[in-house]
Order: sequence, then structure tokens, then C-alpha cells
Amino acid sequence: MNPIKTILEKIEEQGLWENSLSLNRKEYLKVKGSIDTNLYFVISGSLRIYVLEEFEENIIRFGYKNNLIAALDSFISEKPSDLYIQAIKKSELKVIKKSTFMNFVESSAENTKIWQLMLGDLIFQQMERERDILTSSPLERYKRVLARSPQLFQEIPNKYIASYLRMTPETLSRIKKS
Repeated sequence: MNPIKTILEKIEEQGLWENSLSLNRKEYLKVKGSIDTNLYFVISGSLRIYVLEEFEENIIRFGYKNNLIAALDSFISEKPSDLYIQAIKKSELKVIKKSTFMNFVESSAENTKIWQLMLGDLIFQQMERERDILTSSPLERYKRVLARSPQLFQEIPNKYIASYLRMTPETLSRIKKS
């Protein structure tokens, strides 16, 4: 079972999406210091989630077609977040508020189980990524991300993928050529 696909189908069936929004290229969905407890479904386009340290952007996640995205720290804690979410290209999103989503999750044991599976998958992905960054060579990081998320390389420009992989765009270009 694909928990994200299952939960999206149920949300759609129940008409729980609260609204839609469009973002132009480089427009921000969320900026540092703001609270955002919404969950977003990417209909089209692509977005990046990043932190800014001094003058360096460190991308920690992407959202593209058929993905859910959120400022997860703010979604969970309902406090301001250090994250930025910015459209890489023109993007169309569906929006559901946390309260609506959590009422949906808590409305049945099956929905609660699906949500727990989604969170477990997310934690596993983050742990895998952290391990890759700490212990893998740039080539190994590239190969692992390519195997896990081939769509990423079709949806996201190389300069952002390089940041995500913690390498320079030139290093990524050399790896891709070899």
C-alpha cells in the first residue's frame, strides 16, 4: 500500500481540500519566522524547502507533482519555523488546514494507521538522507538519490539538486557526465 496515494484518494473523495493556490516562479509559500500549519498537495510545478544559514541556502526537501509538502516543524509544533518554501517554477497547490487534516486522520483507525505509515516513511527518508550526507561520497549520494527519486532529476534544476546533495553544481555536473 502506498500510504500517500491512499490518504490523498480519501481526502479527495471526502472533498476536504479547503482551497487551491498558484505560485509564480520564485514566489514564497512560506518564509522564515512564520507559522504554517497547512498541508499542501502539489498539482503541478515544483518547490524547494530550505534553510538559510548566513548567506548559504541549504535545501532539505523538494515538492513536485503528486507530492505532499509542509513546513513539517511548524505543522507539528504550531510555532514559527526557520524554513523557507519557494516555488522553483510556476506551481499549483491544493491546501488543507491542519485541523481539518487531523480530524480526518482521527476519524478512523485506518486513517490513523495510514498517517503513522506516512510519518514512518518520512522519518526513514530523513534518516537515510542524513546518513548519506554524513558518510557517503558525492558519487554515492548521487547514485542513491537517483535510485530513490529518479523523478527529482526530471523536475528540479541541477543547481538545486547540487545544494540538496551538499556538493557544488560543478561536482554534480562531473558526476552526471561520468
